Amino acid sequence: MTDLFVPLQSLKQGDWFKLICGASFQHLPAVRSLTLAYTLAGADCIDVAADPAVIAAAQAALQVARTLARDAQKRGFGYKGNSPFLMISLNDGEDPHFRKAEFNSTKCPTDCPRPCERICPAQAIVFNSIKEDFSGVLSQKCYGCGRCIPACPYDIIYTSSYMSTPGAIAPLVMSTGVDAVEIHTKVGRLAEFEQLWQAISPWADQLKLLAISCPDGEGMTDYLKAVYDLIAPLKSALIWQTDGRPMSGDIGDGTTIAAVKLGQKVLAAKLPGYVQLAGGTNSYTVAKLKAMGLLKKAGEQRSKGAGDREELFSSAPVPLCPSASIAGVAYGSYARVLLSPILEQLENKEVSNTNVKATICLEEDDTLLWQAVGLAHSLVSQIKSQQER
Repeated sequence: MTDLFVPLQSLKQGDWFKLICGASFQHLPAVRSLTLAYTLAGADCIDVAADPAVIAAAQAALQVARTLARDAQKRGFGYKGNSPFLMISLNDGEDPHFRKAEFNSTKCPTDCPRPCERICPAQAIVFNSIKEDFSGVLSQKCYGCGRCIPACPYDIIYTSSYMSTPGAIAPLVMSTGVDAVEIHTKVGRLAEFEQLWQAISPWADQLKLLAISCPDGEGMTDYLKAVYDLIAPLKSALIWQTDGRPMSGDIGDGTTIAAVKLGQKVLAAKLPGYVQLAGGTNSYTVAKLKAMGLLKKAGEQRSKGAGDREELFSSAPVPLCPSASIAGVAYGSYARVLLSPILEQLENKEVSNTNVKATICLEEDDTLLWQAVGLAHSLVSQIKSQQER
């Protein structure tokens, strides 16, 4: 059984779990810690920014996770030493996932109550920080949720968006350990999508998985069908990611409704591939899917012949067949905020090495490590329990 088998089997079973670190999230210690904790908790995929340093941080965490596999099993967690897919996110145009908040802190009145600082889920806004020696937005921590913009009473916060550059795509796809690519697109951007796909396509056969993320919009079904016509034939597995309410899962349980409704819409289109929720997902999502009968039950598989059994126990690509069920759920802001108390404690603990202060790695604090994995597992196990019964 190969590493490839486990994530693809999860898609087949309908208990796929993806962690979204953030398409523009570049805080390396947090990416490393999140990757380690959710990998040990049994995640199937880790989605990170298309940044070499971010990819390297995630890869380092995956290597550490392998050394802790036995400990994780003893503690009852889902990781068995197999690596989750490592995915990078790209965009074919302006997208809220690919932006950063910015403002000039010298323009802030001294008596401002600073609601932006309180509302930021990534703790990316600081004022007179001794540790950072800085006031403003910590770019590497900001993942572009935009909640600070309407909160500013003086309307001085804005965002800067950025595009994926085709010249940077090939080396990233070819990088060791990058198994999958997710393309963020929108209805009406078929020409832009095609241009980006042409940059990727020479290496598409090396991918184990391709994901297409798209928010709702008029004509969405026809647009996704046109996208499929562009990328077919495809040797890898294919996921349609329904981006219900981007970067909102930590706000409240109600945000998941948009993701579920959009998932139903894409399922009804009967597109080849798997359907996976994102955008507003949180602890309520799996319960909602179960209540609506949108998840497979344990042991529920399509009928298999001899050839199917051989395929299931090999590393061959998953066939692109439409499903009547949601294949999995991706968690972004909710998954990150869930672990933020642990990551904050870790960030505040520093070790001295030849008079140079450095933040310690999660695995170097045994107590915080397994607390983080326990929190991560509380989320991962919600969908994994579908097949454990």
